[in-house]
Amino acid sequence: MTDFWSSQLVLALGLNLVVQTIQIGAYAARLAGVLSGRIATSISLFNLFVLVSRLANLAYAPMLGTISDRTAHAARNPALAGAAIHQFDLQLRLIVLAGTFGTALGALLLPTFLLLFMRGIRAFERLGSVPRAMLRLLDPRVVLDILRSPRIPAFSSLARFSPRHIPAELLVGNVVVTGIYAIGVVASVYASILRPEVARTAVLLSGVVNGIATISFSLIVDPTSAYITDQAVKGERPLIEVKSMVLYLALTAIAGTLLSQLILYPAALFIGWVAHVVNLLH
Repeated sequence: MTDFWSSQLVLALGLNLVVQTIQIGAYAARLAGVLSGRIATSISLFNLFVLVSRLANLAYAPMLGTISDRTAHAARNPALAGAAIHQFDLQLRLIVLAGTFGTALGALLLPTFLLLFMRGIRAFERLGSVPRAMLRLLDPRVVLDILRSPRIPAFSSLARFSPRHIPAELLVGNVVVTGIYAIGVVASVYASILRPEVARTAVLLSGVVNGIATISFSLIVDPTSAYITDQAVKGERPLIEVKSMVLYLALTAIAGTLLSQLILYPAALFIGWVAHVVNLLH
């Protein structure tokens, strides 16, 4: 039986927390576009943040690989198999929970991310290059300026934001998409332990799961949120509705990561079954 805690587990926890924080922070780009009137630039920055966070989501996959290899080795002993798989289940759920904390942290830091995007848009207008503008935001003086002015929203002010004018399908879709995406890699690795005879196929299916979640986001969440943002720019919606949309997208993302805890095991079983079917086809 391997030790529960390891450097790989701690690193996976930290990486997932940071990734989810960045992904939620990207929502602030919509609001920055309305406030600055630079919708195209804000969308570019939004897409950049989302792309970075989703690529970084795969960064902890090698950590999961190491943990799963140790579990697979321990599970070869019939006397230890049950305990090893149970411990692995807890480790994976802890990683998913770290993502929930990261999502909540991103929601709390939305005002700070908004300030970051506003400065990024102004830097882009001066420099004419998104990469140079992003590098400008890494200037120690800029970083210190942002750190000196942390902005945490007061809970008493949240009553001003209502989901009444936000399409329900947008919020429900965000819960589902976030829930699936949060466990794409994790459930595939879990499936490789539950179905060791198709382990490699199960792990490689993580790209398919994440691809489905990404397409769903592009079809359900992104167009609707962009449309609401465009309406606000044209004066057809008040600014407060865009702020409400950003807030409730963040809150439903938190709900999605909590949902992922419920569907983790069923998802791993389903991925294992798909991997088995794929192997039968050959």
